[in-house]
Amino acid sequence: MPGDVEFYLEEIRRAGSPVFELGCGTGRLLEPIAREGFNVVGLDRAPSMLKIARAKVAMLPPDVSALIEIVDGDMRANALNRQFKLAIIPYRAFLHLLTVQDHRAALASIHEHLEDGGRLAFNIFDPDLEMIVERSSDIGDALTRLTECETPETGRKIVVWDSRRYDLERQIVTEYRIFEELNPDGVVVKKTYTLLALRWVYRYEMEHLLELCGFEVEALYGNFMRGPYTPEAEQVWVARKVG
Repeated sequence: MPGDVEFYLEEIRRAGSPVFELGCGTGRLLEPIAREGFNVVGLDRAPSMLKIARAKVAMLPPDVSALIEIVDGDMRANALNRQFKLAIIPYRAFLHLLTVQDHRAALASIHEHLEDGGRLAFNIFDPDLEMIVERSSDIGDALTRLTECETPETGRKIVVWDSRRYDLERQIVTEYRIFEELNPDGVVVKKTYTLLALRWVYRYEMEHLLELCGFEVEALYGNFMRGPYTPEAEQVWVARKVG
């Protein structure tokens, strides 16, 4: 997401080491954090992503890789027996938690792993209510051509098809995607399928969750340049541990 790396680095420079990244995925942020000299622990529960992250770290210079620790775990329940100055949840990873109980469990665990006065920074999307209502009908299941690109390895065209279904009661969007790889004649030679479920969280719902779990909101931005929040913008939060 444009600007997110620099935003999180700014928060890290303000807070200092150590840093706790929840939902570190393939390690996209781990390297830039460590290259600036900060100790960082990355946590994720997806083995395939952690395998890629560990391979990336192994290729880094020893003085950089020594600052990175990768942990296989769940942000809702982990016991690292240490505390951090800053916790970050980039790339909307918080929305992979599909119930309010999951949200509160994760925030309680993060609270426990922060030093007194430590901060939490994260971003989530603001729901587009007009699109949700429009796609909540049966047409929401229809496949639409989302985008196309080329693979850097083979130069073959990749066509991405997308279908989404919105559950208004539970605030969950389930996204189904098909990635078609085409040969030079336009014939599909490979298909990959993915399924992703996210629970959107409204602005004041998120604010109440933070307060219930022992955080004080310091800032809510509408983008990674720290612009003002407006409806249907990105929700970029910074909160401080107070309880």
